[in-house]
Amino acid sequence: MPLSLHAAFVPSCRQVIGGCLAVLAKAEAAGIGDLGEQKLAPDMFPLAFQVQSVAAHSAGAIAAVRAGQFSPGGGLPMPEPDYASFIAMLAEADAALAAVTEAEMEGFIGGQTDFVFRDRRMPFTSENFLLSFSQPNFYFHASMVYAIFRNKGVALGKMDFMGRPRMSL
Repeated sequence: MPLSLHAAFVPSCRQVIGGCLAVLAKAEAAGIGDLGEQKLAPDMFPLAFQVQSVAAHSAGAIAAVRAGQFSPGGGLPMPEPDYASFIAMLAEADAALAAVTEAEMEGFIGGQTDFVFRDRRMPFTSENFLLSFSQPNFYFHASMVYAIFRNKGVALGKMDFMGRPRMSL
């Protein structure tokens, strides 16, 4: 049986968003503060950008496919650098993903979605935008949320990043 676009995108995004929420909970419990300054390298975007990008390249990517265009940030505001704002942004993204149906996503196949940044336009079919652009970006930024806190000494492991696997029980 072929894998649907929905099955290839939505469940994994929701799983890793769950992991990001668990990472944030552990970091908050560990007392990691000054969230506006947390990053791995001086030339790296801060934690708030990483959280925004996780939301933008998951639920925001679906919204972009509906609109036919995606720009950096996915039209989402930069969250305040605090746990409540980060959690709210990721919970909203998860809820939006939960509302997307397989039928709607199958209807995206063959559509056009452009990535637009300043004077640059990159055309994609909608499925290639989701699977070759947003999905890799999603995983990259989610891994940065994990890595920033792991680097700060929060006791995190791979399962914290992965979230809850979808086992058949």
